[in-house]
Amino acid sequence: MNELVQVGGEQTSEAPDFHVTPVILSGGTGSRLWPVSRASFPKQFWPLVTERSLIQDTALRSVGSGFSKPIIVCNEEHRFLVAEQLRDIGVAGGTILLEPFGRNSAPAITAAALLAAEDDPETVLWMMAADAAIEDNAALRAALSAAYKAAKAGYVVTFGIKPTAPETGYGYIEVGPELAKLPGACRVNRFLEKPERAGAVAMLEAGGYMWNSGMFVFTAKTLLDEMQIHAPEVLAAVRKSLSGRKEDLDFIRLAKDAFAVCPDISLDYAVAERTERAAVVPCDIGWSDVGSWSALWEMGHKDAAGNVVHGDALLEKATDCYVRSDGMLTAVVGLKDAVIVTTEDAVLALHRDYAQDVKKVVDRLKAAKRDEGTTHNRCYRPWGFYESLIFGDRFQVKRIVVQPGNKLSLQKHFHRAEHWIVVAGTALVHRDGEETLLRENESVYLPLGSVHRLENPGKIPLVLIEVQVGSYLGEDDIVRFEDTYGRN
Repeated sequence: MNELVQVGGEQTSEAPDFHVTPVILSGGTGSRLWPVSRASFPKQFWPLVTERSLIQDTALRSVGSGFSKPIIVCNEEHRFLVAEQLRDIGVAGGTILLEPFGRNSAPAITAAALLAAEDDPETVLWMMAADAAIEDNAALRAALSAAYKAAKAGYVVTFGIKPTAPETGYGYIEVGPELAKLPGACRVNRFLEKPERAGAVAMLEAGGYMWNSGMFVFTAKTLLDEMQIHAPEVLAAVRKSLSGRKEDLDFIRLAKDAFAVCPDISLDYAVAERTERAAVVPCDIGWSDVGSWSALWEMGHKDAAGNVVHGDALLEKATDCYVRSDGMLTAVVGLKDAVIVTTEDAVLALHRDYAQDVKKVVDRLKAAKRDEGTTHNRCYRPWGFYESLIFGDRFQVKRIVVQPGNKLSLQKHFHRAEHWIVVAGTALVHRDGEETLLRENESVYLPLGSVHRLENPGKIPLVLIEVQVGSYLGEDDIVRFEDTYGRN
C-alpha cells in the first residue's frame, strides 16, 4: 500500500516526479486593492481568498515531497511579517532574503538563483509571486511536472493560463508547437503586452493564446546564463550585492550600495521576451493574480443575488456587488456591479468595470502626501502592533499591543513625553535604569528625554494606552540604544 505524502497543500498516494526549490517573491504593494492593500501591509499578507493570507497559501502549495525549503525574497520593512506568517502555518527552515529597495522581479530572482547556485547550479527553481491564488492543486502538480522536465532540458519555462475572459489586466503568450520529447511543454512564439479589450477579444476567439502567469521554472544555471547574455548589468550588481551580504537574525540582508545601482526590470523584460530558450506549459489551474476587486468578486462565494460580502455589511436590492467592511457597518442599497470597501480610515466605491483604475486614486493620494495612500492606521512591528486613536495639536493617543515574551527597543525621544496606562496583561517598564512592573489599571510617566523600554513578561498580550504630549510626534523622533530585532 502506498504511503500518503503531502504535495502542494494536498495529500496524494503518488510521489511527485519533480524536485524544485520554491522562490516566493513578496515585493508588490497591490495598489489596485487599496484601501485594504497598502505599502505598509500589502495584499499578500491579507486573507482575501481563504482564511489564510495569500503568502501563506502560496507557501503551503510548495510544502512536502518534491519541494526543498523555500527562498522568500522581500523588502526589509516586511521581514518580520513574512517570518511571523510562515511561522503561523508551520513553514520553517526557509531562507528569507532581504532587498534594501524594490527593483522588480529580475534582480529578486537573480539573487535567489545566485544563492541556490552556491550549493548546486543545477537546482531547479520555481519562481512565483506571493499574491496569486490557485484553486486546482492537482492540475498544478501536473503542470509543474512538465515544467520541471523542460527546465532540466535547459528551458526557461513559464505557465500559460487558459483564458476564461478577454482580460485586459494580464499579459498574453502566443503558444507555439510542442517541444520534442517534452510532453505538455511548448515553444513560446511571442509574449504580448496587456491588450486593449478588442485585442483581448480577438485572441480569445482565435485560440492559441494564454494568460502570462508570471510563474517560471528553470535551473539556477540556466537563469544565470541567460541573465549574463541579456541583462549583464543586473547580474553584476546582484552578484556584488550578494557577495557583500550580512546575516541578520534569521534573515540574509543584501548589500545596499551594490543593489542600489541595479536596474529596475522584470524577468519578462530582462530574459523571457529575449531568450531563445522560452517555453510554456499551457494549463488550467484556477489561477488569478488577485489583482483587482473585480477579480475577488469573480472568485468569491456569491449569494442568490450574485453579491460577495465580507464583514459587517447590509445589502438591500443590490446585485452582483462586492462589499467588504473591515471597520464600520456598511449598507448598500439598489446598486448593481458595484465595489464598496470600508476600512477604519477610508472608503472606496466604484463600478466593477473601473477596477483597474484604483491605482490612479493611490497615485493621487501619494502625490498629495496623504498617509492613507501608503499606510494603515494599524502599524505592525516585530513585537506586535500599534494604532492611533486620536491625533490632535501637540498630543496623540495610541493603542499598543505587545505579544507575550516580546519587548520594544531601548529608546528615547527628544520632542515628546509619554504616559502609559495598562489595559490588559502585565508590563515591565525600564525607565532610566529602574524597572517597574505594572498591572491592569496601573500607569507610568516617561519624561521627555528619558531612556525607556516596554516589555511583556506575561503569557497573554499586553494592551496599553499611550498618550504622547510634545512639540513633534513623528515616528522618526526616536534614538535606539538597543534592539532585539536589529533595527537602527
